Amino acid sequence: MTEQNINDQITAQRTVTGKVISDKMHKTIVVQIERKVKHPLYGKYVKRFSKMYAHDEDNACKVGDLVIIQQTRPLSKTKRWKLVEILTREEQQ
Repeated sequence: MTEQNINDQITAQRTVTGKVISDKMHKTIVVQIERKVKHPLYGKYVKRFSKMYAHDEDNACKVGDLVIIQQTRPLSKTKRWKLVEILTREEQQ
């Protein structure tokens, strides 16, 4: 492989946007990803959800924040994502 191909693979890591649903673990957040899938028989679009465990180095996220996470090497048994950016903060009551 050439150096250009290696650099393209490194920068082409998957990123997704989701909502933080838990921040109770140390340096770990749980992010809920929503996607819409067309039902095979009825044709209606149905919401499907996935939970991703992401590494939050500074414990900066709170429940309700909208974040961007990026796929990375395995960090633990379940953590395969890292926090890239916090898009919006949840309003405190």
